[in-house]
Amino acid sequence: MHDYIFTLDFQVRDYEVDMQGIVNNAVYQNYLEHARHEFLKSIDLDFARFAREGINLVVVRTELDYRHPLRSGDRFWIGLRLERVSRLRFAFLQDIFRSPDNRPILNARVTGTAMNSKGRPVLPQELEARLGAPA
Repeated sequence: MHDYIFTLDFQVRDYEVDMQGIVNNAVYQNYLEHARHEFLKSIDLDFARFAREGINLVVVRTELDYRHPLRSGDRFWIGLRLERVSRLRFAFLQDIFRSPDNRPILNARVTGTAMNSKGRPVLPQELEARLGAPA
């Protein structure tokens, strides 16, 4: 397994599957977003507080590689790593695995930045400190 800095457990709910009985492809984005928000909270970066202060963390690119479907009732977990992409961009590298066999389900690279109230890219100092130097 990768060296994840955060993991989160989930279970597929009945309403998340489509007519084929598998998780709808768009639902995976909800799973990934929830894991990112929980990660930020776990390191004391408050997504809602940033928004109140006029700083919005935004996704600028999402790459998803689907490996195997999940079905209703399946348990799974998401592993997350964070990497600095450039001076103003960062990426969440997220993988989904079915439990308990750790079968790979999905690999994602979600690239983001922060925007100030004028729509200009800017990274909050708190986030920049966690990202390290640009690549």
